[in-house]
Amino acid sequence: MANITASMVKELRERTGLGMMDCKKALAAAEGNIEKAIEDLRKTSALKAEKKSSRIAAEGIVLTKIAEDGNYGVVIEVNSETDFAARDENFLGFAQDALELAFCNNDADVGSLLAKGLEAERQALVQKIGENINLRRVDRLKFENADEGIVESYVHSNNKIAVLLTLRGGDEAIARDIAMHVAAINPMVIRAEDVPEDVLTRESEIYSVQARETGKPEEIVEKMIGGRLRKFITEVTLLEQPFVKDPDTKISDLLREAGADIVNFVRYEVGEGIDKEELDFAKEVAAQANT
Repeated sequence: MANITASMVKELRERTGLGMMDCKKALAAAEGNIEKAIEDLRKTSALKAEKKSSRIAAEGIVLTKIAEDGNYGVVIEVNSETDFAARDENFLGFAQDALELAFCNNDADVGSLLAKGLEAERQALVQKIGENINLRRVDRLKFENADEGIVESYVHSNNKIAVLLTLRGGDEAIARDIAMHVAAINPMVIRAEDVPEDVLTRESEIYSVQARETGKPEEIVEKMIGGRLRKFITEVTLLEQPFVKDPDTKISDLLREAGADIVNFVRYEVGEGIDKEELDFAKEVAAQANT
């Protein structure tokens, strides 16, 4: 049996980022051959990553990056199973690598980014942290030329909400204010006519049931339905919303004064749309013990 020295374990840890015991076991199995130990660990990492990939990852962070000339920006979401892991320096390093790769490959989707070397890094991180880690989504907004408009972003201080926004006219300050408003208020659309028909139908049906339960005459009921629907549209439409920093001013008025027009926005919130698994503490400990 090969003699496994502390320096060998140290070298393997530095090259793989894995724990001391994992490295020591791998070296013992490889009879002291560091290269074989790395190969074996990579295989093990892939197997563990595949096993953990079925676990729900609904925590994490969102990140953005804007080009120096302000005509292009990218936003990504990277998920972990727990908020604790999302604060780990290795997780943050992976997320930053994913952001840079997404920024430099401006037409690549998640699958393409993973195929460009990110998947191997992800698998190694899964093994090191012991949680499922995902690059969940990526979006980009851009103008072909820098003088066409402004691409701006806003990321809330805890990296749980991020907004990417394109603006024609105005300046970076107004663009950032609008992006912050979108982060805080979460509008559905920019303009009233952009509200999807299926959403309007759903809301109208709900208001119809509620109004008819009052027992009022049909003409009153119809007015109630129309009034509530108009109120709903106003509440979800960005241009109709009161500005979060000055509720006496509508977003449309703010833009008019600045000579600006919103082209598009993307808003990410960590974990939105993911059904989180509820586990009691005992089951969670048992689940961890079986991984």
